[in-house]
Amino acid sequence: MTVAADETADVVLEVGQFYDKVTEILERTFPKSAPVTIRGEIAKVYEKSHLYLDIVDAGSANDARRPVLNAHCWVSKWTALKRELNEQGIVLRPGTVVSISGYADLYAPQGKVGFTVVSISVQDLLGDMAKRRQELITRLTAEGVIGDEARNKSLATPLVPLRVGLVASEGTEGYADFTGQLLSSGFSFRISLVKTLVQGEDAPPQIAAAIAALDREGLDVICVVRGGGSKGDLACFDDERVAWAIAAAATPIWTGIGHTGDVSIADLAAHTVAITPTKLGETVVTHVAQYYERTVRQNAQRTSAAVEARVDQATEFLKERRRTMTFAVRDRLTSEERHVRGIAQRLIGQGQRVVTSATSGIAAKRQLLSAYDPQRRLAQGWAVVTTSSGDIVRSVDDVAEGIALRIRVRDGQLGATVTSKERSEP
Repeated sequence: MTVAADETADVVLEVGQFYDKVTEILERTFPKSAPVTIRGEIAKVYEKSHLYLDIVDAGSANDARRPVLNAHCWVSKWTALKRELNEQGIVLRPGTVVSISGYADLYAPQGKVGFTVVSISVQDLLGDMAKRRQELITRLTAEGVIGDEARNKSLATPLVPLRVGLVASEGTEGYADFTGQLLSSGFSFRISLVKTLVQGEDAPPQIAAAIAALDREGLDVICVVRGGGSKGDLACFDDERVAWAIAAAATPIWTGIGHTGDVSIADLAAHTVAITPTKLGETVVTHVAQYYERTVRQNAQRTSAAVEARVDQATEFLKERRRTMTFAVRDRLTSEERHVRGIAQRLIGQGQRVVTSATSGIAAKRQLLSAYDPQRRLAQGWAVVTTSSGDIVRSVDDVAEGIALRIRVRDGQLGATVTSKERSEP
């Protein structure tokens, strides 16, 4: 409806009335029921419960005369939008070109026309992110930071990587999954941990600094781990600073980031890549276990087999010697038994001869002794004179007159008394 000049010439409006009319026009032109889409470049972004954006024409962010749209997304809508963006790994930052849908509004206390955002085109942002990521990948590949010719991939891994540097957030599932594999392996791993954030805008410089710090310790490998999450949670591992920190390291960098299918720029720059922290822990343990198998267990098995064969050989030798000795001893015992029996027979014969000879000698001596038997002398008329106490009288001096004597003859004894003594001439 057009109002003639003469109809409005005398109309005087209060400020509030004026803004009411402006608001009416804005709502009629940009109704909430039919959101309009605006494409532009983020010049400023600020979040505190609500989201605040300054949008300018793409490519005019440095133009002082650029038109600026003050956009905002209230927390009731921003909470869901933020979650969706984070799941896709999208971070709103200055320089990002976005397509936002919403409606115009007026904030009367400051006299500002603004724009209430009800949706943000994720596909446009994903396309822009993919383009930026690919441009970064192309540049880093040309500079030898990532790809098959990446600097870190050319480093040799020690035969026994027991000194392990770890870049992780302590206490997280990723940290527990990785360290659990090492600690339960039975090998003596020494883990040097540098704690860092593993998501958010402050994470990339911390991760890069942690890699550099561990690289100075002379470790065998440095492992960068982070459990699963949204693309936004893992976005810090697509940061150029992390890729360059890996490329600059003189220590092999092994990564276990996210879930199966998640491939970050850090993975592309790393020496060895595992699909999860758990798998990375298994990879480290497997590397050590293979060395142990080759150089310790197999050698031990060969040594054990050689010792077992030598023992078997010695056992057979001892068995044979035992059999030989048994037969030899048995034959010797048989021979000795025959020898002893022969000696015994000879001793018996010799003994019999000795006994016979001794018997003959005894008989001769008995015959000889019988010739001197006192009884024979008595039979010949001799007598034995003794005192009453039994002492033999050999001389007249052995007795005195009046002493009783006993005289033994062949067939008995006689009693006598000394009445006189006569000494015979010599």
